[in-house]
Amino acid sequence: MDSIARKVSEQFKKSSVVDVQSGDTVKVHQKIREGSKERVQIFQGLVIRTDNKNSHTSRITVRRIASGVGVEKSFLMHSPLVVKVEVTKRSKVRRNYLTYMRERTGKAARLTGLDFDRRAVNDLPVDAREAGSASDPVVTEAPEAQTAETPDAPVEA
Repeated sequence: MDSIARKVSEQFKKSSVVDVQSGDTVKVHQKIREGSKERVQIFQGLVIRTDNKNSHTSRITVRRIASGVGVEKSFLMHSPLVVKVEVTKRSKVRRNYLTYMRERTGKAARLTGLDFDRRAVNDLPVDAREAGSASDPVVTEAPEAQTAETPDAPVEA
């Protein structure tokens, strides 16, 4: 029974997701469907909670202040509605749950920033299943016969 549940969960798991930690400032690109139209909405804020990191039910809770009111959203990392997660800032924290940030406003809500490689964190390896889909054109290198020089022609110096 356990192996069946594991197979089903692996089937719906994304091949790779960004390694997001508590204290990161992230931009979450989420698909929003309104009637027959679909658009991508960006929600930027501080990650105050990460849950079940190695599971297909991994979730992050992102908090931002909008018009003076705190807004929190929970995102399932492996959801098909989450298009992309981009880490913009990484901060030094010593906890996994930053619920104390809810009571802080203004300068008291600042966190100490850390230097990190944005490209290394945000770039994901290309999965063979995603790269070989029918919608993507396959680019191959040009054969050697189509080059300008022929191998039999003498080379002048």
